[in-house]
Amino acid sequence: MSTHVQKPGWFTVNVLNRFVAWLTRRGISVWGSRVLAVRGRKSGQWRTTPVNLLTLDGRQYLVAPRGHVQWTHNMRAAGGGELHLGKHVDTFTAAEVGDDDKTPILRAYLKRWKAEVGVFFNGVGPHSPDDELRRIAPDHPVFEVTRTS
Repeated sequence: MSTHVQKPGWFTVNVLNRFVAWLTRRGISVWGSRVLAVRGRKSGQWRTTPVNLLTLDGRQYLVAPRGHVQWTHNMRAAGGGELHLGKHVDTFTAAEVGDDDKTPILRAYLKRWKAEVGVFFNGVGPHSPDDELRRIAPDHPVFEVTRTS
């Protein structure tokens, strides 16, 4: 497993993420945005972060554009969490998707959110060849979400 992590810039952390999370907490989804809540693997406390929920072929996925970050480590430990949109909460279980199965998911994710997250994919985009998407797959965890409520 790769340990690639791309830290977001000041603007993303202090303006963009906070604004999207603010809207999402009020029930306004920005292109599939949700607030992910997952229990910390060490503290057991709920941790939250804004995420983009991708629906592809009737299935839902969470993709980590910035790599192996805290929420991905927590998700592996917890095996699921909650997705919040305003007052609506969906609980879910999560199964990590293997690198060999990520290509169509990464392509769809980049097609939808490249303007927002493309910088984290090192020049790979939605129209890149499959082998390029496969090359970067280990750097971007993907979880399939199965709602339990």
